[in-house]
Amino acid sequence: MRILIVGDSYFPSSAYRPAFERLADRHEIDFVDIADDPTWIPASPSELGLRETFGSPAAVIGALDRHEVLVLQGAAVSDAVLDAAPGLRLVCCARGGPVNVDLAAATERGIRVVTTPGKNAEAVADLTIGFIVMLARRLPEVVRHVEAGGEFGHDNYEGSRWFGHDLAGQTLGLVGFGQVGRRVATRALAFGMRVIVHDPFVAATVIAGVRAEAVDLETLVATADVISLHARASADNRRLIGRAEVAHMKPGCLLINTARDTLVDEEALAEGLTSGRLSGVALDLVSPSPTTGRHLLLAFPNVIITTHIGGATFETLHHAGEMIAAEIERLVAGEPLVNLANRAGLEARGQGSVA
Repeated sequence: MRILIVGDSYFPSSAYRPAFERLADRHEIDFVDIADDPTWIPASPSELGLRETFGSPAAVIGALDRHEVLVLQGAAVSDAVLDAAPGLRLVCCARGGPVNVDLAAATERGIRVVTTPGKNAEAVADLTIGFIVMLARRLPEVVRHVEAGGEFGHDNYEGSRWFGHDLAGQTLGLVGFGQVGRRVATRALAFGMRVIVHDPFVAATVIAGVRAEAVDLETLVATADVISLHARASADNRRLIGRAEVAHMKPGCLLINTARDTLVDEEALAEGLTSGRLSGVALDLVSPSPTTGRHLLLAFPNVIITTHIGGATFETLHHAGEMIAAEIERLVAGEPLVNLANRAGLEARGQGSVA
């Protein structure tokens, strides 16, 4: 079987090699890295439906040569890419959702598309807990004080300016209880926190099974000392945390968002920080940086903004590579694919979920 692995700046092709070593003696594997193409402008209906892409479809088409499996993370896979490889049987997208792949076009052509849900769950959960500790102990403010030339190392009493909170006994409210949310709950419970959860798509019995409590969003917002967002973005939850929600939070609440920037109203967060309703905010994703000036939340010393590093660990890349290699092995063996993104569409066409 001919396999093409397309790397990008986030997930270079070399990162797939360890996982694919066991396939190398039975399959022909080609590795290529594409460059981003800021000049590419989506034009066709298929291209216009793609999101969060890296490079252009032309870059992928140029690398295809009778390949049956296409592996990628951010490359744009339009209908033209799929048509450029008539023998293509499987597209492997190393991310939770194949937003950069024309799923409908793949289904129409009988091409299976698999993803790697949960590949970064450990990494994002670790970062979330790190944010909680940093905000609870006011580390952003302390670090900025020292970096700005503030006094330190003076005496044993200087910590009196920076009193924070233990995590034990605090209530953590999780909005979303998927693979990341569940791992955050486990870690938080180990710190002695109480965990409450709002996720209308997860049964209360499942939530109770990890010693957490299912609640509605209103109760969570009003009860939690720390709120952490782990919901998948949708049209229904844009600005899920807005002015009304901030107004009903406990005074001094902490807010963490390692999910999607669309889940929060950043102006409402700024107002909450100004009023003291929020005593700290940590965001791994924010709205696009302004062309002039600084992001409005950087005016607050008790805010952490990071550059979407939630899944940026070497272990995340390795895990994704292993998940994809395993799916290719299933395809070859004629076994059901585990993370098939277009299962329903293929089954409706009578093609099932195996090779």
